[in-house]
Amino acid sequence: MFQRLFGRERHANRAITEALYAQIVAAARQTVFYSQWNVPDTPLGRFEMLSLHMFLVQHRLRGEEGAAQEVAQVLIDEFFLDVDHSLRELGIGDVGVPKRMKKLAKMFYGRTAAYDDALERSDHDGLTAALARNVRPDAGAWPEASRLAFYVADVCRQLSAQPIESIVAGTVAFPVANGG
Repeated sequence: MFQRLFGRERHANRAITEALYAQIVAAARQTVFYSQWNVPDTPLGRFEMLSLHMFLVQHRLRGEEGAAQEVAQVLIDEFFLDVDHSLRELGIGDVGVPKRMKKLAKMFYGRTAAYDDALERSDHDGLTAALARNVRPDAGAWPEASRLAFYVADVCRQLSAQPIESIVAGTVAFPVANGG
């Protein structure tokens, strides 16, 4: 009770959220995505990779009880706050931000539904097609999409093996994307 009164618990939860979000961002910024797998190194390309990694953590936390549900929600809130901040840094004014945020949120949830469906069915080709459609919509053939799909399936497996207690304590370990 005293911790709540003095904000220590909220401060601890904020530190956990910041730690998890930083790990998600670091995973999404792995240079192999942009230098070898031809993900566009643009604001939209970075949004796609951040969305993908956020989805993977949300996918892991889905169905968990208690603190994991709270962490999942706070991470989504942090993600959209970060996207809002990024839009403003790109020079989009106060009038345009809500419209863009609505579009980006719709994009995020549409993608997560497609990725979730493919992962649940262990459908590598479906996941590859969804990634290509979302990450490189104008590219036509994108051979590296299959590599990204293998990476996503690997992340999903590795996250499912991580104890939920570790994740809600602030540690989520992503594998290194292998450019080879």
